[in-house]
Order: sequence, then structure tokens, then C-alpha cells
Amino acid sequence: MTPTIGREYRFGAQYLGHDQARFRFWAPTQKRVTLELRSRPPIAMHVRDGGWFEAEARCQPGTPYRYRLDDGTAVPDPASRAQEDDVHGWSLVVDPDAYHWQHPEWPGRPWHETVLYELHAGLLGGFAGVQQILPRLVELGITAVELMPIADFPGRRNWGYDGVLPYAPDAAYGTPDELKSLIDAAHGLGLMVFLDVVYNHFGPDGNYLHRYAPDLFHADRHTGWGAALDFKVPELRRFFTLNAIYWLNEYRFDGLRFDAVHAVGERDWLEETATAVRAAVGAGRRVHLVLENDRNDVGLLRAGYDAQWNDDGHHALHVLLTGETDRYYADYAGRPAEHLARSLKEGFAYQGEPSPYRKGTPRGEPSADLPPTAFVLFLQNHDQIGNRAYGDRLTALVTPDAVEATLALLLLCPQIPMLFMGEEDASSTPFLFFTDHHRELAESVRKGRRRELGLPATAAAPPDPNAHDTFLASIPHPDPRHGADRFALVKRLLTIRRKQIVPWLEGMRARKAEAIGASAVTAEWRRADGRTLFIATNFGAEPVNLAAPDAALLFESRKDGFHNGKLSPRVTLAWLSEPA
Repeated sequence: MTPTIGREYRFGAQYLGHDQARFRFWAPTQKRVTLELRSRPPIAMHVRDGGWFEAEARCQPGTPYRYRLDDGTAVPDPASRAQEDDVHGWSLVVDPDAYHWQHPEWPGRPWHETVLYELHAGLLGGFAGVQQILPRLVELGITAVELMPIADFPGRRNWGYDGVLPYAPDAAYGTPDELKSLIDAAHGLGLMVFLDVVYNHFGPDGNYLHRYAPDLFHADRHTGWGAALDFKVPELRRFFTLNAIYWLNEYRFDGLRFDAVHAVGERDWLEETATAVRAAVGAGRRVHLVLENDRNDVGLLRAGYDAQWNDDGHHALHVLLTGETDRYYADYAGRPAEHLARSLKEGFAYQGEPSPYRKGTPRGEPSADLPPTAFVLFLQNHDQIGNRAYGDRLTALVTPDAVEATLALLLLCPQIPMLFMGEEDASSTPFLFFTDHHRELAESVRKGRRRELGLPATAAAPPDPNAHDTFLASIPHPDPRHGADRFALVKRLLTIRRKQIVPWLEGMRARKAEAIGASAVTAEWRRADGRTLFIATNFGAEPVNLAAPDAALLFESRKDGFHNGKLSPRVTLAWLSEPA
């Protein structure tokens, strides 16, 4: 059993037991800080070295508290484990040992067994609602649930990337114990649970750090979210490193997905955090670390991280399916099948080549020596749907047979597959960008959204991100015509994956992959037992010539998928050879 390390954190309120808590607050610009416990006299905090303030007080779990600055401003604890209401309000003292785990010895699962399912907890009814759907995901063949960010954000609805209190599960989704119950139930069903964490910025509303710790931010460097964080500051590095350990040990998440690490200024912090996490989780426990990294930085995949989201693979697939070449899809225009083939064989499509979208800037590093499991492949995710003006899914853009052929490639190829909620039911419900901002910030978000999307003046305005109806419209619903068949198809594909691919994934390596025409690819991977997996996918509207391998047919997405030496339009076939 991994011990809770809640009392070892330097930041925030640590419940010590016996109605006693210690409060630590880093505010280097302040001369005095007062601890306020509701309905109690204020307590002057002791000044410590390095800008730290500390106090102990008698209080029980659930006690509301906050800090009062020199200028009279009351602020929440930046390391709050829970908020009474929202990001501007009172923080709550939490006993990290109060929850009684039912599966304390759960060791996790090996990375190569991972089949990810990304979801937004708020759209599915909060932590309790997600817990209710877990048996259905197990039936489908999912092995890992990935929650979009849950750190406390302003308002009642948000994608989660506007979080400002990284240690506090948002109260809109449930209590800390309800989150633990979700994870505990998942472990009882054999499911891992991953969390998407955001360490590259704080949201614009509810972030008080500028008032008492302005040195955490670069004065002359900015990102799309405001002033860039300065990862040279030791307290900032420690704050986020301990946050990663906190989610893995106190809540027993099985893995983390690090959002947009290309926006983290100091790469050595990422390496330092991976090392610290591996040391903190203890022996015998499998914990997995996944990156989103637009730079295609191979070094991090050799420095403690298991995998990276394969944006190259997704973008090439999307161009092949839709023909869209705007924005970042411009990098894959003209030769999408070649880019996809390289992604299937070597991981990254861009390994140092100039990027047209980035005005010729080289992007990426050689990745051919990495195993297929170093890459997470997907057809859809929150970004690739939600960052479209109207949140349209692939079901609204291409034919069902094209989607099903591509799902077969996704779920049978040796890279780690990820589905987005509703994908297994052929959902056509949009996934829209939504927030719960007010007044000037709400208007700024509306205008900024249209500007970021580059919509012409004549285009219909995207749904208002701040409208409650926008949130409600994003709740996924199964397609009434195709939902049951799509679920059965995904279940069948994941059964094949579990039996014929997963047991040999650790030793599997790509042999070759190539474009066969402008809209079709073939790829081969050698299993450790000498058998070869062959996959051929035609995304186009015309048949293509194909020399079928001398192997047993493993799967075809359509019965007429191959005849007279031609691969039919919008079809995937997979074969498995006999041992060499």
C-alpha cells in the first residue's frame, strides 16, 4: 500500500490529526499575512525565511480558511485541496486520510495494455456520473479513463484549462472523496485512471499570485494565456512537481497527461519532475506519464516519459479523411498519405523538416528508434473537435464507412489508441468550447474565440462559450441509427487487439510503411514471436492496387474490402502472418 504523503507537502494546509492543522503560504512581497478561519479571531502568521508564512491552529476537516494580505485583500490558498464554493471564496481544510480505500493494493497496469478514453467529467454528471459508466467502458475494452483537467476553475463549467487552484478538484464535479471513490471503483474493475494536468499557465480569473508572488511570472515573455511562468523560480518548480506527486499518491491516479509542455520554459524541470515522480510513487506500482508537445522533442521520451500524443498522425489522418488544409493542417497538405505512413512507422512525421505552418521553422527530432508504444494515436480529442468553430465531430464531416475504416487502423495498429467520449457510439453531438466567465472577461473570450478561429466576417458566429446552452449541447448522445453498430465494432476491434496485439506489443517493431497512391497506406510490424501484422487502409473514393500478403485475414471493415488485387474505397484490412 502506498502511504499518503499529504503531510509532507510544503504548500497549503496540512491536517495533522487531533483537530490540528498547519498552514504554509508563500508570499514573498508581503510583510504580514493573517490566517482567517471562519467565525474565529484572525491569526497572525509567523514570518519564515524565503518569503514563507506559517501558522498552526485548532480546526477540524471542512473548516473554511483564507489568507489576508497587507493591503487587506483576502485570497484563497493557492494549494487549496478543496474550495467551499468557487475560486474566489474560502478554502477548506481536508483530511487526506479520511477516505477508506477498497482497493489499496492496486498496482496499475503495464503501459502496453493501455487503451485510453478521454472524457469531460462535467458533461457526464461529475465524478459520480463518470463512475456509473465505468462498467460499460470495461465491456467495450477500454483499460484507462483520462479525465480532462479538474483543477478548480472559475464558474460551474469549463474545459478545465482555465484552472487556478491546481490542488483542488472543482466542486462542480464533486468532493475530493467522490473523486477518490471514482478512482477506487475504476481500480476494482481493472481500469486505470489518468488526469490531464496544466503546468504551463494559470487561468485569467481567480489567479491572485500576481499580488503576492509576481516573480513567478516573466515580465517580458507572454503566452496565449498571459505572462509566461518562470520555471527558474525554485518555489514554482516545487509547487508543480509536488502537485504531480499529490495526484498520483493522494488520489492514486495511474498516470498524468502533461498539457502543452512546449509552453514550459525550462525543459530541465520536466526531466526533474519525471525523476521525482518515479521516486515518489514507490516500488511495485505502475504509473505512466504522457506528454502533449508540439515540438516533437524526442529527448523527453528518453527521460522518464512513457509517450507523447501523436498530433502528426492525427493531422495526417484528418487531411486524408476531410481534405481540410487550413491552419496546422497545411503541414500535411499535398502528401498526407506519406506523412501518415511515416507516423505509423517512425512516430513523428516531422523530424526536423521545415514546417510550412510555422513559416519554415524546423520542427521535431528523429524518432525512428522509439517503440510504437511511445506514441498515443487518436482520431478525435477535445482539441481537435472543440477547437473547430462549431465543435463538429468526424461523424458530421465524413461517411460512416470512412470513420469505421480509420477506427480499425487506430485500434489495431501498435501505437497506444485513444478514443474521445461518444466516439464509440457514433455520436454526432458537437463538443463546443465552453466557459462560465462574466462581464468583461466573457466578452473578451467571445471576441478572442472568433479571432483565434480566423472566421470571416460573413461566417455565422460560433456558439457563445459562456452560454449554459453551449455546455448542454456538448453532452454526448449515441447516434440513434449507428450507435449500437459502432459500439459493437469498437468492442470487436479491441477484442482482437487484446488477443492478437497486446501480448506482443513490448517487442513489436515497425518493418515498413508506405503510401500506395495519394489516399492509401500500408504498414507492417514484426511481433516478437516472428509473426507480422499487416494493415492496409484506403481513405479515398477510388480502389487502389494492393499486393495482399501471404497471411491470414485478421479483420476487414467491409466484406467487399479487397478483390481482384484492389483495395476498395474507405476500407481497412488487417492480416497476421504465420511465424517466420
